[in-house]
Amino acid sequence: MKNRSAENHRRKTHDAGLRAEHVAALWLRLKLYRILARRYRVNGGEVDIVAQRGDAIAFVEVKARQSMDEALTAITPQKRRRLSIAAARWLSANPWAANYTLRGDAVFIAPGRLPRHVICAYEMRLG
Repeated sequence: MKNRSAENHRRKTHDAGLRAEHVAALWLRLKLYRILARRYRVNGGEVDIVAQRGDAIAFVEVKARQSMDEALTAITPQKRRRLSIAAARWLSANPWAANYTLRGDAVFIAPGRLPRHVICAYEMRLG
């Protein structure tokens, strides 16, 4: 029973994360961002959304929590390292983006609130 319960919890958490990423992508599109990639995964890291607007490429982390305060504190140092690994790999696969302004953005989602897009929410280490 415990394994089934844990699996159900993981599935619900995963599904909630996918919904949050979908909402975040829609929110960014409303702000005139072009979505270049979603759920970009490499060995050692993942970026939820890669988006472009003007001369900026944003590597966007999506965090959904029960409150906006919880969401705002959810990007840990370990998560920033994993985001930086994935962003560096995305850039090596997309050399055309090297001359763009590169940012680590976030979209925070909490029930009953509009999504909050924070530009330069975290520092990336790409070199």
